[in-house]
Amino acid sequence: MQLEIGNIYDGKVTEITKFGAFVEVSGKTGMVHISEISNTYVNEIKDHVSVGQEVKVKVIGITEEGKISLSIKKAMPAPERPKRNFGDKNTKSFDKNKSFKRNIPQPRDASMPPPEFDSVGSQPKDNSFEDMLNRFKQTSEEKFSDLKRIQDNKRRTGARRK
Repeated sequence: MQLEIGNIYDGKVTEITKFGAFVEVSGKTGMVHISEISNTYVNEIKDHVSVGQEVKVKVIGITEEGKISLSIKKAMPAPERPKRNFGDKNTKSFDKNKSFKRNIPQPRDASMPPPEFDSVGSQPKDNSFEDMLNRFKQTSEEKFSDLKRIQDNKRRTGARRK
């Protein structure tokens, strides 16, 4: 019988090593790596399977040399994930759209223009485009002069790259 990747077969554990278990399937021997034994952490393979045990395995790969990779955990149904309790006071609650209530921005009226802020960024201010452009130029020039002053100080102090 030819083994096919993706199919589930019944097999018998023939040998256990520290890195996996060898399982005989339809007269051929394949290996189940330790990471494919169980959905939980596997410290000792002997805690999960024993020699002579009948197991269901899924063929996950066959190399050109004929080595067969098997998985016990993929042959089992997927474990059910625990349900989350979103009503708990220690968690953020969800609304019907599954987004955090605390992080939802308040809807704005489409007829309202966006608020404008002064240079400090805390107070809304009604300005024309020219006023905003002048403020931008002024802050840009201040930042540029600060940067230039810092670089000049580095040159004078003899700070050099190594």
